[in-house]
Amino acid sequence: MSKAARPPLFLTIAAVVVAIAIALPLFYLVIRAFAAGGEELWQLFTRQQNLIILFNSIVLMAAVALLSALISVPLAFLTVRTDLPQRRFWLIVTTLPLAVPSYVGSFALIGAFAPRGSFLQLLLEPLGVEELPSIYGWFGAIFALTLFTYPYMLLSLRSALQGLDPSLEEAARSMGYNSRETFFKIVLPQLYPSLIAGGLLVALYALRDFGTPSLMQFDAFTQAIFIQYQASFNRDAAAALSLMLVTIVMFILWLEYRMRSRAAYYTRGSASFRRVKLVKLGAWKLPALAFCMVITFLGVVLPVITIIFWLIQGFLTEYEFIDLVQPTFNSITAAGLAAIVTTLFALPIAILSVRFPSKIIAVVERSTYICFGVPGIVVALSLVFFGANYLPILYQTLPMLIFAYLILFLQQSVGTVRTSLLQVNPKVEEAARSLGKSSWETLKEVTIPLVTPGILSGTVLVFLTAMKELPATMLLSPIGFDTLAVEIWKATENVDFADAAAASLMILIVSMASTFFVLSQEKGNR
Repeated sequence: MSKAARPPLFLTIAAVVVAIAIALPLFYLVIRAFAAGGEELWQLFTRQQNLIILFNSIVLMAAVALLSALISVPLAFLTVRTDLPQRRFWLIVTTLPLAVPSYVGSFALIGAFAPRGSFLQLLLEPLGVEELPSIYGWFGAIFALTLFTYPYMLLSLRSALQGLDPSLEEAARSMGYNSRETFFKIVLPQLYPSLIAGGLLVALYALRDFGTPSLMQFDAFTQAIFIQYQASFNRDAAAALSLMLVTIVMFILWLEYRMRSRAAYYTRGSASFRRVKLVKLGAWKLPALAFCMVITFLGVVLPVITIIFWLIQGFLTEYEFIDLVQPTFNSITAAGLAAIVTTLFALPIAILSVRFPSKIIAVVERSTYICFGVPGIVVALSLVFFGANYLPILYQTLPMLIFAYLILFLQQSVGTVRTSLLQVNPKVEEAARSLGKSSWETLKEVTIPLVTPGILSGTVLVFLTAMKELPATMLLSPIGFDTLAVEIWKATENVDFADAAAASLMILIVSMASTFFVLSQEKGNR
C-alpha cells in the first residue's frame, strides 16, 4: 500500500471523530482559564503555591520514570535473555503489578507501613515499636507510583528484546566483547526507542494519577485541581492549573518526539527467528533471583497480604461487608464497553499513521498522548460542561462515561495496534489490492488478522485501565452506578479498611485475569 495513496473515506471519518473528541477537553480548558482574564491568569500561574505544585509534579514524574527504568531494564533482560531459573514464572509475576490500581497499591502500602495502626506496626508493637517513620509525602508517592507503573516500561522493553536481531550480538562476541560489553554497547542502544516510549507512558501516568498523591498526602497537580473544583464554584483557577499540566505534557511529548526522530527502528531480519543464545548468569544468579523476589514481594505479594490481613480483621470482628456484586458488574460492563469502543476508534488512527502518514494524522496521533497525560478529572469536568449545557440528554449516562474513557485511554490502544502494524510488511496488503480487493476488504481480510495480537492486547489494556479509573467515574457515572474503584475510594476515605480490602481484592481478581490474558497473547506470539 503506497504511502502516497489516499486513505479510505471510512478511516478518515473515524479520525475526524477522534480529533473532535480529543479537542473537547482542551477547548474547555482554554475557555475556562481565559475567562479569568490575563492579569488574574498570570497571578494564578506565578502564585508560589502553584509553582511548588509544578515543581513537585515535575520531580515526581522524573523520579518515577528514572526508578522505573532502573527496575525494568534489568528485569526485561533477566526474563528474556538469561538463564534465570523459572524465567517464565518471573516474567509473569513481575508484570502483575500492572493489575494493581495505584490507589489500591497505595492503600496496601499505607496499611502495611503507616506510622500507626499498620500491619507492620502491629507486628512490631510487642517489641516496643509504637510508631514507624512516616510513609506519607515524597517517599510514599514516588515509591507507590514506581512500584505500580514500571510494568508499562517493562512490557515495552521485553517486546523490543524479543524482536532484536541476534546476529548483531553474535558479531560483537566474535570481536571479543564479553556479555557486559555486548549489553551496554550493542543491546542497550537498540532499546532506546522502547525505553523512551515506555518512559513516556510512565511519566504521563505519574502526572495524571489522582489516587496515589491524594492518599499519600502529596501536593501534586491532580490533587490541587480536584480540591479547587470541589472547594469553589469558580473553576477558573482549576482550569489554569490544568493548563499548566497540559503544557508540561506537551513539552514532554516534544522532547520524546525529538529523541524518537533520532532513533532508528530495528526489525528482525530473515535469519533472526532462530532461538537466541541465553546469557549464563553464573555467580550473578542469586543476586538476580533476590532482585526479582524483592520487586515481586513489594509489587504483588505485599498488596495481597495487606488486603487479606484487613479482610481477616473484618471477619474476626464480625464486620458487615458491603455487597460487591453490583459494583463488580458495573465495573466490568463500563470497562468492557470502553475497551471495545476505544479499540474500534484506535484502529483507524493506527492504520492512518503507519500506512497513510501526513502532518494532520501525526498531530491526531500525538494528541492521544496529551489526553492520556491529562487527569481524568479534567476530561470529566469538560464533559460535564458540554453535557450540561449542550447535550443534557447524555449528562450522567453510561455513553458519556464511555466517551470519557475513549478520550483518556485511546493512546494505549493506538500504541499497541501501531506497534503490531509496523511489523506487517505493506507488500502483503499491496498484493491483496492487486488481486482486486477493496480497501475495506483488505483491512478486514488481511490487515486486521495480522495485527490481531496487538488489537487484543490493546483491548485488554484499556479494559484494565478503565477498571481502575477513579475521578472520571465518580463525576460522570449515572446516579447509583458505583464501580469497584468508587467503592474503594469511599471506604478508604471513611477508614473502612475491611470494605476497601474486599473491593480491592475483587478488582485485583478481575485485573489479574486480564493481565494473564495479555501475557498469554505474548507467549503465543513468540
